[in-house]
Amino acid sequence: MQSKNQFALFRTKRFMPLFLTQFLGAFNDNFFKSAMVMLITYRIADRAGYDPRILVNVAGGVFILPFFLFSATAGQLADKYERSRLVQFTKLAEIVVMSAAVVGFYIEDVHLLMIVLFLMGAQSTFFGPLKYSILPQHLDEDELIAGNGLIQMGTFLSILTGTIFGGLSILRAGGVHLVSFLVVVIAAAGWWASCHIPKTNPVAPGLKLSANFVKDTAKIVAKVVPYRDIFLSIIGISWFWFVGTTFLSQFPTYAKLVIGANEQVATLFLATFSLGIGLGSMACNSVLKGKISLACVPWAAGAMSLACICLFFVSLRAPIVSMETIGLAAFLSTVQNLAILVCLFAISFSGGLYIVPLYAFIQSRSDESSMAGVIACANVMDSLFMVLSAVGTSILLALGLSIPYIFLVTAILTIAAAVIIRKTVR
Repeated sequence: MQSKNQFALFRTKRFMPLFLTQFLGAFNDNFFKSAMVMLITYRIADRAGYDPRILVNVAGGVFILPFFLFSATAGQLADKYERSRLVQFTKLAEIVVMSAAVVGFYIEDVHLLMIVLFLMGAQSTFFGPLKYSILPQHLDEDELIAGNGLIQMGTFLSILTGTIFGGLSILRAGGVHLVSFLVVVIAAAGWWASCHIPKTNPVAPGLKLSANFVKDTAKIVAKVVPYRDIFLSIIGISWFWFVGTTFLSQFPTYAKLVIGANEQVATLFLATFSLGIGLGSMACNSVLKGKISLACVPWAAGAMSLACICLFFVSLRAPIVSMETIGLAAFLSTVQNLAILVCLFAISFSGGLYIVPLYAFIQSRSDESSMAGVIACANVMDSLFMVLSAVGTSILLALGLSIPYIFLVTAILTIAAAVIIRKTVR
């Protein structure tokens, strides 16, 4: 099977508005989160007497919690109602949430910012099943690898740009005003883009909604478990988010406490990681030639593991004794530091090759009537693994492990995951 020109999808109304909606939403999420994390790490945490490493992990858990609580409900809504209209409602909610973020930035209140972060997570929870279940309604099967690759590429390109601008803007003179203005404007632009997504037919209009999210969450996972290939693919996706969350949450404190660098270097780490995933995701269509296959998944997981081990070794150095941090130019002046960037890019590029086939696989194997439920199950498992990442990392830090050793633990666990995937993949 020959791969189609994936960029031709940008000229279609059935793809481009959804891509823009996702891109702007992911950009805004990461623009806000990056600004907030930098504000916490370099300003708020010290003033409030908090350990920035722990506080950043708490922030990660707060953002993830709504995925665990509301994914089942989100899946039900996506199956019962017309999906493009629901996307518009989630984007309107984003405007309201970002307006609250403006207040949190101005008063620099960590508690209010955490509430906003939780609401952002809730908004993203309801958008997730819509995004991935509407895609196979608008694309042909032989376009799913290309479409998912572009969505992932756009997502991590938006993470890249959002992270850069958020991290570098907030601590500058007038940064709070600039960030506060942009988060609302970008949310409004995302709503405008969502209004151009073509309508779809509800797949289960007679579905009865339930308010018991605990029971519904258990039920939605139980429905997917018997479908072995789909469920194992979901676990594979969740492991990617475990690894990604571990790295992304540690970069600010890794830069400050291990490298002795400022927010510019922390932003460079985040940007390199995001760029690698985006390029790896986009390369999938060429590697697999448009065919939905999991053949490269275990090898990509193994490559992630090896790159993590290399990152551990190039991160070993003497403890930081000076309170002064180095900037971007000083960081880039040593070979050891450049090796860090190479390792981060290798980890993330392998991650892009790893995750896109898994998303396309579950979309192609799931019935249309249960697609949103499968995606909701994936969100539940993703959130569970991300919470495990946040909790596990916090425990290891509390036990005295340094961040490079946390990367090493992640590498060892990913090797185990690669072996399991290799034995179970078909």
